[in-house]
Amino acid sequence: MIDPRKAALIVIDMQNGFIDPASALCVEGAAATVPACSRALDHARELGMPVFHVVREYAEDGSDVEAVRHAAWHDGGKPVSRACVNPRSLDEPAPLAPQPGDRVVVKPRFSAFFNTNLDNVLRRLGVGTVVLIGTTTPNCIRTTCYDALSLDYNVAVIEDCTSSRTPAVQAANIEDMAHIGAQMLTCDEFCMQGLASVRDVAAEVAVAVRGPRA
Repeated sequence: MIDPRKAALIVIDMQNGFIDPASALCVEGAAATVPACSRALDHARELGMPVFHVVREYAEDGSDVEAVRHAAWHDGGKPVSRACVNPRSLDEPAPLAPQPGDRVVVKPRFSAFFNTNLDNVLRRLGVGTVVLIGTTTPNCIRTTCYDALSLDYNVAVIEDCTSSRTPAVQAANIEDMAHIGAQMLTCDEFCMQGLASVRDVAAEVAVAVRGPRA
């Protein structure tokens, strides 16, 4: 069983610029996950888990927008930047908004670990397990998952708190992450059982590598 105080909930890109159907960067299905994400977020706080909101904020001139996304971003009104005509594009919906004690990390690319201080802060907090929610599953959730596994964190994904552009894409990416070692939960399971079913794989391997003590 994982001690919730040694696990962190990572909320990824649940911003209006990725949720609002009117946004050029909207992820179909993301808006429908807001209630489940809110439940998971509230329960994580109840458990005493550190909470991280990992978000995007593109430069107004688009100089840091991914090349493959730049045309859609520019022609679509520059969402998720201060240049967007919608002043709420950068914000998270009210049920998901950061509360006192939460931490906010701005990431420049898909993974929450890429060119951020997230790994450093997690290690200073003694966190060995990350629980992922947010959007989009094949991009930001999956790259964060794989980077976390590469850094030897235990990774859990609350699958119905994540979203993709189609159900088929969602299912395929959930299956791939589970196959490589991420542990899958539903929001109901997390809210009823916390992290009771999540294995501390990193600790198990550390014991196996050390071998029996004299």
